[in-house]
Order: sequence, then C-alpha cells, then structure tokens
Amino acid sequence: MKALVRAATLGAILVATAALFTQQASAHDPETPEGQAEIARWMTARAPTDFSPAVRGAAVPCANGMADKYPCKNIDLLSTMPLGQIGGGNGNDIWGWVDPSTKREYAIVGRTNGTAFVDVTDAVAPKYLGNLPSHGGTSTWRDMKVYKDHAFIVADQIRGHGMQVFDLTRLREVTNPQTFTEDVHYDGFGPAHNIAINEESGYAYAVGSNTCSAGPHMVDIRNPKQPVNAGCVSQDGYTHDTQCVNYKGPDGSAKDRELCFNSNEDTLTIVDVTDKTNPTQLARKPYDGSAYTHQGWLTADHRYFLLDDELDEQSGGDGHTKTYIFDVASVADPKPIGTYTAPVTASDHNQYVMGGHSYQANYQSGLRVLDIGQVASGKLTEAGFFDIYPQSDRPGFNGAWSVYPYFPSGNVVVNGIEQGLIVVKPNVTR
Repeated sequence: MKALVRAATLGAILVATAALFTQQASAHDPETPEGQAEIARWMTARAPTDFSPAVRGAAVPCANGMADKYPCKNIDLLSTMPLGQIGGGNGNDIWGWVDPSTKREYAIVGRTNGTAFVDVTDAVAPKYLGNLPSHGGTSTWRDMKVYKDHAFIVADQIRGHGMQVFDLTRLREVTNPQTFTEDVHYDGFGPAHNIAINEESGYAYAVGSNTCSAGPHMVDIRNPKQPVNAGCVSQDGYTHDTQCVNYKGPDGSAKDRELCFNSNEDTLTIVDVTDKTNPTQLARKPYDGSAYTHQGWLTADHRYFLLDDELDEQSGGDGHTKTYIFDVASVADPKPIGTYTAPVTASDHNQYVMGGHSYQANYQSGLRVLDIGQVASGKLTEAGFFDIYPQSDRPGFNGAWSVYPYFPSGNVVVNGIEQGLIVVKPNVTR
C-alpha cells in the first residue's frame, strides 16, 4: 500500500514539475538558440528525484571500478546528502566558501527552490545548516559565486529575482538548520542565467539577464552590501557564461587589463571591461563542431582556454563528449589548437581548472577529471571520474550539474540534479 501511495505521489510531483518546466522554458524567446536549447533540454530529459539513502560515516574507496553504487576511477566517495535532506527541489549549480577565521569548508548548493548551506569540513559527516529561499518563485537555473565572505546568487526565469547577497559569516554560529534571509537584494536586473565574479577587481558579471541585451551586466561589489550598477556589455548579445580576470597571460597588449572570456552560444567572445563605461570587444571566435557554446575556464597562466559545448554530442560528429582547447596568447585572435574526445557520450556542462587538472561536470557521466599537463600540445587525458548517474552515459540532462574543486582539503563537491550533494576525494596530484 505504501508503495502505491508513494508512486501516486511521485506521479503527481512529476506532472507538476513538467508543467513548471514548460512555463519556465517558454519564458525564453523560442526564436533564439538559447530558447530552443532550454526548451528541448528540460522537456525531454527529466528523471525522478533519487531517493537513495545518504552515505555518511566513513569514506568508500574506489575499488575495482566502484565506490558504493557509483562507477569510478581514482576518486573515493566521502558522503552524500540527498535533496530531501538539504531543502528539496532539484539540484543545479554549486560553489564553496572557506571561512578565513575558522578554516571550515562550506558547500553552497543551488536548488530549484533556494540555496542550501552545508558544512563539509567533516567530509564524511557533512552538516546541513539551512536554506535561503529563492527571491520570488522557483527556477531550474540558479547560480552563485563568492566574494569577501558573501555569496551572490542569481536565478533565471524569475522576473523579480535580481541578485541576493548573503553574508556567509552568519554560518559560524549556526547549530541547527534554519531558514535564512538575504542581507541585500540588488534589483538592477530581474532574471539572470549565471553570475561570475572577478575577485581581484571586485566586480560581478550577471549574464543572460533581461538587461544589457542579455550580455554581462556589471556590478561593483567591492562593498558587498552596497552593490552598484557599473554598466553593460551588449555588443555580442546573449552571454551564457563567462570568466572575467585581470589578464596575466603572454599577450603584452592586454597585460593586467580586465578581460571577460564569454561563452556566447556559438563563439568564444573576449571583451576588455577595464573601462566599465566603454567595454571593448577584442575577439569573436567560432570553432568547428559548435552547437551550443556553453562554458569554459582559463588555465592558471591565462594562456589556454578550455571550452565545453553543451549540445555538440547530439548534433553530429562521433557523439562523444568533447573539450575544445584555445590558445589565447593573442586575445584578439584566439586559436583552436586541439579537441579532447572522451570515451563516453554524455553532454558536458561546467568545468573549472585547479592546478594541473580540469574538473568537469558532465551530466550523465558525472565528475570527470582531466590532466592538462599537455595542453600546450592541444592534448588532455583522463585522470579520473566519479559517475553519479550510473544508469547511463548518454547525452541528456540528468546527473552532475556542476562541481567545486577549490577547497584546501582537496575534496570536491558535486551537485546532482536528481541526487543532491555528493562529496568526493580525487586521488590526483593537485
């Protein structure tokens, strides 16, 4: 009887969720590639929430290709926290914060209905501290970054969401899970698909918003609790994701200039945003095989840019997951120099470079760790993986949404759309 009731309940949830995703997807202009991609992805690849029990109390080594129920290579499982234990909804983006006073490590876990804060210092026994509700409504797409001990959170599809600012030092005194309130709300835009922060300059860049022709909406956050609109980058239209840095690569003409490396649906577009009142587009570079230029990240020396295309696995070629390598020694003329082809066919989503590796969230194939030691030759090699969606490695939009690899402990947190928070330990040299 309980099984029948649960099945009926799950069915009702899935019907309601499908209706919600339809409403959200239709908010994008269906004539744009962005609208078409988002409508397709959320209407064709839904799966029910994973109700597996939490894994906690002791690490599960990766042995003979498995850790608990998860296929793996060179990555151990430390713990899991299902969505029902961290506020519900579905998972999306994730980031992290290290308290400069206590050195404790925290995961900031995006969900459709809010943002969860989890103390992962004891990685085999993470502690849920509470939830910051969404600012008005539910969104499939939520993103966050950290600057000066504050989290900056945006969400797509919610007309009045804007940017939530949350003082993370408030987590120090939390002993029991609670519902938090934002410290500041910035309303210079409504929905935004993503946010990037240049911690060196103190500026945030909201992209895919309802302002700036959906290009980067720049915000001065040097005083985190007093964000100020700093201008727009609108020349190349919609930006899906970006990384903005004070450039320290080999191109002398751009030395110490603030540059944004924008993933603009069909190009890598590089913009000089040093003068916020007059941003200058330096390059707009297409590449062979593009279907939907999604996201990318620079190597530490700012010489190479690794780019993931979210839809190329479904649009031709051999169907395998690919990472495109650009040499950006000339920021005015970035050059594709190689393409890494993975042994699996999952859609790739987000990646971040830490030391000698790129940590990729590749949806149905989970966390993939690539060795970038030969990037100058246009080559990458697989160093390890942890597959949080064992059912399949096909193209599609289930499993690992994003990862955060920057904790001093070397632990990595993964946010799964159906699975929730997963904490792992890669056995690779950082």
